Amino acid sequence: MRPMILALGAALTFAAAGPHTASAQAYPSRGITMVVPFAAGGPTDVIARIVSDHMSRTLGQNIVVENVAGAGGTTGSLRVSRAAPDGYTVMMGNLGTHSASVGLYPNLAYDPRTDFAPVINTAGTPMLISAHKDFPANTLQEFIALLKAEPGKYNYGHGGIGSTSHLTCVYFHHLIKAPVQQVPFRGSGPAMNALLAKQLDYVCDQTVGIVPQLSNLKTYVVATPKRLEVAKDVPTSAEGGLAEFQAVGWNAIFAPKGTPKEIVDKLNAAGRAALADEGVRKRLLELGCEIPSGEGLSSEALAAHVRAEVDKWTPVIKAAGVTAQ
Repeated sequence: MRPMILALGAALTFAAAGPHTASAQAYPSRGITMVVPFAAGGPTDVIARIVSDHMSRTLGQNIVVENVAGAGGTTGSLRVSRAAPDGYTVMMGNLGTHSASVGLYPNLAYDPRTDFAPVINTAGTPMLISAHKDFPANTLQEFIALLKAEPGKYNYGHGGIGSTSHLTCVYFHHLIKAPVQQVPFRGSGPAMNALLAKQLDYVCDQTVGIVPQLSNLKTYVVATPKRLEVAKDVPTSAEGGLAEFQAVGWNAIFAPKGTPKEIVDKLNAAGRAALADEGVRKRLLELGCEIPSGEGLSSEALAAHVRAEVDKWTPVIKAAGVTAQ
């Protein structure tokens, strides 16, 4: 009788723990999909593939990167916000999808502050402005003078309305008071390809997209207080005479709201392991990324960062008079 009672007690304890605890303990038992809400080849996609490759080895399951482009990254973001909160669908979001979107989209169907479970901030990415090799300006001041002298003549490409590459150019144009033409793409990768083919005049993009192409472009400025180790010849915004132009993108992993804490913690631990790996760090640093450390790697820190970035960029977007539908 006693063994039967003990067995019954164990079964009741297991049942009381609920399905979340059971699934979290077994997680992951199959492959994971990481949605990148932009076309392949752009900065967010590159970072997602570098980090997820190492995370998959830590978790013991494949992480498949799926590109779901559209509407400045909000299409893929909405899909993840509505996915089952079981840890098998996550995403690599960024400043555009999880901060700028609030100010840009009056009818945004998700709230980045409440509709996701923040996992880990993976990489900061300083922003640069680059033109094609034959663009008739050699310095930031010459570049600004041309844009102001012939309003609307020049065009820039970006990864979609609300993307980091779009937001940075909006901020830049607001500062210099120069109207230009914009050409949206389904990601920064296609925009860079168009720039290299001289189908565009310039882009405002993250280090991950610009640094590998530095020798093929004219790069006028990095929007940070200090020059980058991987782009030492590119002057800062202060050196170029536009000190207020400061912009650093970021890329972070999110799961759907309601994902059990145990699963978020496992994903966070795998992300930390990836960012601590010498090979991963080398690849990210060579692309000009800024890798978070210490408390900045916690899911709580990412949640606070998202809220702070929404508060920072919403008034900038409103002041620039930019909206998206």
